[in-house]
Amino acid sequence: MTHPAVKHIVIVGGGTAGWMTAAAMAKVLLGDFSIRLIESDDIGTVGVGEATIPQIRQFNQALEIDENDFVRQTQATFKLGIQFVDWGRLGDSYMHGFGILGRDRGLLSFHHYWLKAHLAGKVSAIGPYCLNVAAALHGKFMRPPDLGAESPLSSIAYAYHFDAGLYARYLRRFAEARGVRRTEGKVKETVLRPADGFIEAIVLDGGEKIPGDLFIDCSGFRGLLIEQALHTGYEDWTHWLPCDRALAVPCTSVGPPTPYTRSTAREAGWQWRIPLQHRIGNGYVYSSAHISDDEASARLLANLDGAPLSDPRPLRFVTGRRRKFWNRNCVAIGLAAGFMEPLESTSIHLIQSAVTMLLSFFPDQGFDPVMTDRFNEKSTMEWERIRDFLILHYHATERSDTTFWNDCRTMSVPRRLLDYMDLFRHSGRFYRENEELFTQTSWVQVMLGQRITPRSYHPLVDLLSDADLDAFIANVRHIIERCADTMPPHEKFIARYCAANPPA
Repeated sequence: MTHPAVKHIVIVGGGTAGWMTAAAMAKVLLGDFSIRLIESDDIGTVGVGEATIPQIRQFNQALEIDENDFVRQTQATFKLGIQFVDWGRLGDSYMHGFGILGRDRGLLSFHHYWLKAHLAGKVSAIGPYCLNVAAALHGKFMRPPDLGAESPLSSIAYAYHFDAGLYARYLRRFAEARGVRRTEGKVKETVLRPADGFIEAIVLDGGEKIPGDLFIDCSGFRGLLIEQALHTGYEDWTHWLPCDRALAVPCTSVGPPTPYTRSTAREAGWQWRIPLQHRIGNGYVYSSAHISDDEASARLLANLDGAPLSDPRPLRFVTGRRRKFWNRNCVAIGLAAGFMEPLESTSIHLIQSAVTMLLSFFPDQGFDPVMTDRFNEKSTMEWERIRDFLILHYHATERSDTTFWNDCRTMSVPRRLLDYMDLFRHSGRFYRENEELFTQTSWVQVMLGQRITPRSYHPLVDLLSDADLDAFIANVRHIIERCADTMPPHEKFIARYCAANPPA
């Protein structure tokens, strides 16, 4: 039995989630569909997520967005990784760099060779063997030139820091130019079909009734459709990720923008630093059970690089996810789907991933459960794998200076995460499952940075003589250093290709 095609799509909510969804659908569906986005200027957006991971480039490229124009219009800078300060112990610092770690040899990843040398006391941190890390810490950046697979420069992976509000506006212009219709208004009522509980229409505060075939909930934490109308339910992960509040404040820039995000562990959470062309974004993500709002605000303001440009803006959240991301004819995207703190800059990626998967599973009006169930299974897997990667940062610590860090260090964690940690601690091995977001390179850098030191290494490393091993390790570092030296300063690259005008 065939069902009518979905033709009328209604997106409730704007912001980054709403306009990313609208822009992608307008591009892919090629004007054969009615796409209508409902938002109210009276309802603010969260907009604290200004750092991304390299997958955002795939999204922009799919929309055929000119990168230099996008960077200028969003006051963006480039990002090679995330620096973590004081996470393993007070005084520690390491970087989770994007891209390739060292150079693999034979069947084995580079870190196994490095690990044998490290356990023998011949080398220290692994960071200098990653081009992204070496370049970031020296303030260097360039796009990857086509120099062939042998050159580390050809595999530079990067993302962006940008103003999320400006990005939403940029995508709004893109979407509206391709037929998306925006309506100013607030949703007053959601009308459900009596027969099956599917959403039939929404009613705005002005009285207009807007019917649709497919409804996409981008209404933020409120979950106007997915939760308030469909009562989907929420899975709370606070027992693993105890931070439940954040304060965000921009400050003036001091010096050139760094090509990396910085995350500094504080007494009851962590502070982010995200450099844009026109300012620095800052915030303190913290547990209200371990520090008061006033104390958190004072700590944040005391650790800014420049003068604050506003008062700290508060945000309250419950880390977790909806029990279903797709329920009946409604798909939740962005904060309506759930929340994971921006420790690894995954918020915008989860929007991108949901939009991409929705287009892949695009339904007809039958909304076959085979499709919706598979969408929910894949989404759940992605959220849980990211969740476990975030828990790793908190749990794998030697800090005992505050109650917060003692609680994190001693808490029980998901079995899968324990298995990952135990396997790596045994002999430095890690095996990525299915299509989880973070690769071996990411897990290895963070586990080593959090002081999980393997007791041994892969035995096949011993097929290489000690002299050849030493020469191999030294050569990799030499090539990385040479490549980093050839890269221009980050600020000079921006000035040459994509400098933004000062904001009005």
